[in-house]
Amino acid sequence: MLARSLTICADDYGLTQAVSGGILEAIEAGRLDATGAMTTRPHWRDAARDLASLGNGVEAGLHLDLTLGPALTGLKSLSRHGRLPSILQMIRLAHARQLPEAELRAEIGAQIDAFAEHYGRAPAFIDGHQHVHMLPGIRDWLLDEATKRGLAGKIWMRDSSDSMARILSRGVQVPKAMTVALAGRGFGAQAQSRGFVTNEGFAGFSAFDPRRDYAQDFVRFLASPGSRHLIMCHPGRVDSELERLDPATYSREQELEFLLSDKFRDIVAQGGSGR
Repeated sequence: MLARSLTICADDYGLTQAVSGGILEAIEAGRLDATGAMTTRPHWRDAARDLASLGNGVEAGLHLDLTLGPALTGLKSLSRHGRLPSILQMIRLAHARQLPEAELRAEIGAQIDAFAEHYGRAPAFIDGHQHVHMLPGIRDWLLDEATKRGLAGKIWMRDSSDSMARILSRGVQVPKAMTVALAGRGFGAQAQSRGFVTNEGFAGFSAFDPRRDYAQDFVRFLASPGSRHLIMCHPGRVDSELERLDPATYSREQELEFLLSDKFRDIVAQGGSGR
C-alpha cells in the first residue's frame, strides 16, 4: 500500500465459487492489486488454498462480513434463522449503541483467525462487506482485535470515505459515496492513531447495473485520486448461489470482462499507474 499510488481491489472473494473463480482469473491476468476474502462462506477453505497457490502477486485481505451470514460464532443475539441483519439494520443498531459488544468482538476475532488458519498467514489488510467495519463500535472492536493479534504496523485498513469534493468531481453514485463517507468519518485518523496505514482516496461505488457503461464509470473512478488511491470493484462469474445471496449478479461479469480487456489496460496506463 505504501509503495503504490493506485490499488485496485476486488471485493467478495469467497462469496461463491463462481465469484472466486472470476477474481482468480483477473489476478492471474495481472489486473488486480488486492482482493478481500469472506471467511464466513462455506467455500473459504478451498478458496484460501486457491488464492495462496498464486503466491505473492496480489495482496489478500479480510473482507469482514457482519451482514450476510451465517456468522462463524453464531452471533445469536443478532442472527435470525441463521442470517445476520441487513446493513441498514446494523447502521441503526450501531448508532443506537445497541450492538452486542462481546459477541461482535468474538466474531471479528474469529474471522481474522479463520483467514490466517486457511490462508497460512495474516491478512494484508482488512475492510468490510458493505463497509460495515467503519460503523460506530465495530470500528473500535476491529482495531482492538487486530492490535491484540499483533497486526498494528503490519497491515493496512481500508478507509471507504473520501472528500466531498472528490466524490462530486467523479459524479458516480454520489449519494451512496457521500453516505459511506459520512458514516466512516474519522475512521482513517483513528486507524492511523493505532498504527495502521490506510488508503487516502477511495472510489468504485457502483449501481450494479449491467446496462451501465462500466468502462466509462471506471475512467471517472480514476479522477481526483488521493495520494494512496484505492478503487474497489466486484468482478466475478455468476452461479445459482450468487443469484440467491446477492443482488449484484451480472454486473460482476461485466466488470470482469472489462478488467480482462485491453481497454482496461490502456485506461489504467493513461491514468498514470505505471502498469
